[in-house]
Amino acid sequence: MSRAVVTGGCGFVGAHLAEALLGRGDEVTIVDSVPPPAHLARLAEHAAFVKADVRDPDALARAIRPGVDMVYHLASVVGVDLYLARPLDVIDINCGGTRNVLDLVARADTAVLVASTSEVFGKNPAVPWPEDGDRVLGPTSADRWTYSTSKAMAEHMTFAYARQRGLRAAIVRYFNVYGPRQRPAYVVSRSVHRALNGVPPVVYDGGAQTRCFTYVDDAVRGTLAAAGTASEGAEGGAFNLGSTVETTVAEAVRTIAELTGHRAPPAPVDTRAALGTAYEDLVRRIPDTTKAAEVLGWECRTSFREGLASTIEWARANPWWLALPDSGAS
Repeated sequence: MSRAVVTGGCGFVGAHLAEALLGRGDEVTIVDSVPPPAHLARLAEHAAFVKADVRDPDALARAIRPGVDMVYHLASVVGVDLYLARPLDVIDINCGGTRNVLDLVARADTAVLVASTSEVFGKNPAVPWPEDGDRVLGPTSADRWTYSTSKAMAEHMTFAYARQRGLRAAIVRYFNVYGPRQRPAYVVSRSVHRALNGVPPVVYDGGAQTRCFTYVDDAVRGTLAAAGTASEGAEGGAFNLGSTVETTVAEAVRTIAELTGHRAPPAPVDTRAALGTAYEDLVRRIPDTTKAAEVLGWECRTSFREGLASTIEWARANPWWLALPDSGAS
């Protein structure tokens, strides 16, 4: 049995990860600023819980201490609506919070898996992106880039701790993860939420931009595999975790409409008019997952249509989720 700590363990990916850890017999401690809600009853029953903001090192130290085998650091501020509304929180949590986690991990002499994002590549047009691909960003005046920059700094800190302090660490970069329980603020979750509530899904700027949608079970499986490289003291580095199937946003919305039976046309949104210069979209976002395949033996197993069907089936069975407010950026 391994002792694991999951920061952000009540969040979307964090909760799925914590459930997978419990399923394989690990002793799990969740660190979050809020306790597990009612729909995470299994976590509330079987995992320990430490209420802490990652910006508070004293509170974090109650969970990250000697005897812990692995820390999964997933606490973050995620979602374009939050990047635009809370840019200071994005920076403080992703940078300061990560520094606190890494410092405590180093003191406890344990290992850490840091969750990062495809956003670190920005708008680099040279897709697919390998792990060592260049970062191409917009202006610092656009709040849109606070998330990309702060997560990249979190990666810099992780590599710095590994090289200067001998920290055992690995990083995973998620590419458009979706699935059951995700907050209705993203392309898939918001479109499913709106369609099942009889509201037209939203398509930004014509929907020609492409994404590689990754089902949450695949992301969790890759996360666990990458954590193994850190726990073994290997030079794990960073791993892209994402589907390599490129899908336009318009096509994704059409497929969701088909699977939900929603017949009304989508609602078009001009992001420049709706969100101003604080927002800037990405045209293409495609991972090169060669490293994950060769080092971790990992690949996506769930097709987009299969993952959507599972997500929609779950959503239909959970009216509490359908009753959540639409929290998109427009």
